[in-house]
Amino acid sequence: MSLIGWLIVACEIGFWIVIILGLLIRYIWKKEKLGFIFLALTPLIDLVLLIATSYDLLGGATANLAHGIAAIYIGVSIAYGKSMIQWADTRFQYYILKTREKPQKRFGLDHAKHEIAGWLKHVLAYLIGAALLLLMVYMINDHARTEALTHLLKIWTLVLGIDLAISVSYFVFPRKDSRNVHSNH
Repeated sequence: MSLIGWLIVACEIGFWIVIILGLLIRYIWKKEKLGFIFLALTPLIDLVLLIATSYDLLGGATANLAHGIAAIYIGVSIAYGKSMIQWADTRFQYYILKTREKPQKRFGLDHAKHEIAGWLKHVLAYLIGAALLLLMVYMINDHARTEALTHLLKIWTLVLGIDLAISVSYFVFPRKDSRNVHSNH
């Protein structure tokens, strides 16, 4: 794996470490402001990855899958970051602190709307990541060195379309609450 690939892994691990530390500081050590500061550090992890990827490419590296995934990671982190922190916060309060009810699964129209909202976040992640990919292609200005990026963008476009189809399918085939379904047996 390339240096950028390892950096992506390190950034993902760092992202979750910062979130866990932020939650521990907020709830266990009762330092709400310091906990918030830790949670607010997550965009700095994206910045480190962006700088390293840009430095590598501008230094003459041929773009590979890891460079493209770095752009995707940044887009996803920006678009989903707040909701991932909220997700972790809810589960921390339930599983660790025991101060919250168990997070409930969504069903029916509520689930379908949640899925579409998730798809809209995916669109935002796509727009950010695609802009970064296209910026890298433009800055390098050498098709031979950026072919992996344009190929990855095509795949991501297909994935975005599949995600839309799945999200819309929940309006047609809503998720049913199996707890309330009575068997005829």
